[in-house]
Amino acid sequence: MPEGPSVRKFHHLVSPFVGQKVVKTGGSSKKLHPASFQALWLQDAQVHGKKLFLRFDPEEEMELLGSSPQPGQGVWQKEAMDPELALGPNAQETSAGPSGSEEPVPSGSNGPYGLGGHSRLAVAQRWLEVRFGLFGSIWANDFSRAKKANKRGDWSDPVPRLVLHFDGGGFLAFYNCQMSWSPPPMVEPTCDILSEKFHRGQALEALRQGQPVCYTLLDQRYFSGLGNIIKNEALYRAGIHPLSLGSLLSSSSLEALVDHVVEFSSDWLRDKFQGKEQHTQIYQKQQCPSGHQVMKDTFGPPGGFQRLTWWCPQCQPQLSSEKP
Repeated sequence: MPEGPSVRKFHHLVSPFVGQKVVKTGGSSKKLHPASFQALWLQDAQVHGKKLFLRFDPEEEMELLGSSPQPGQGVWQKEAMDPELALGPNAQETSAGPSGSEEPVPSGSNGPYGLGGHSRLAVAQRWLEVRFGLFGSIWANDFSRAKKANKRGDWSDPVPRLVLHFDGGGFLAFYNCQMSWSPPPMVEPTCDILSEKFHRGQALEALRQGQPVCYTLLDQRYFSGLGNIIKNEALYRAGIHPLSLGSLLSSSSLEALVDHVVEFSSDWLRDKFQGKEQHTQIYQKQQCPSGHQVMKDTFGPPGGFQRLTWWCPQCQPQLSSEKP
């Protein structure tokens, strides 16, 4: 599943199209109706954790403003567009795997986009929430190509869910994304692990709960953008067993864990923009860097989603007070 660094890169691919008008559409989506994007202006792009939000305004509202559309300045745009992490003109993300499902357009008595009570302009705005599931991706000015034969034995290229061509001459192709119209995003930068406003104190307080730290790390309320890869890597680098109860860990251990979460995520994002391969030490490995045998099991809260977890019993010993 694309984690925070990947979604930040998707945001970087989309941002050059902010301020442009959609002039042609395509795609296989039957619930989102690609044709409904015709003549809309992409006015803003915001990223929050694992989600991307795109704001579209209709032509008539642009005329109502009496001026040419200007690129939106969402609160995330400056952070996600680090000039030192510039992408080349042909930058792209790969896509593979089965298609995900989409959600229908919300409806109700307060208007087609659930924005009742706002001004005419606010009601007309369309916010598209994009969730990337397991294999979602966005390509800019190119299409995804088959990397191997499918189960039927043919080499058919993946079919995009949505394709948006803009008046500037380029286009965006969305693959395997779950997309739906939504109200304006409620952005909470204090919980986003890649935000300059990430609240370490809030994250540390959450980790001190009397539950396995591997559960808390995946809680998007405190670690937005953190996924299974970051979870495994941060725990290994901090020398913490995934099932260690946060309430039994020392303050220094928890501080180190948060440090590794931020450091690994930031390094991963930098490597993505520089076209480098991701370097993991424990995730999907058979041996840790010290040569020890790696263990693998599925962990998750009771009744919650179970995630595969890799750890080294020697480098990440379970606390003696937690052993049977």
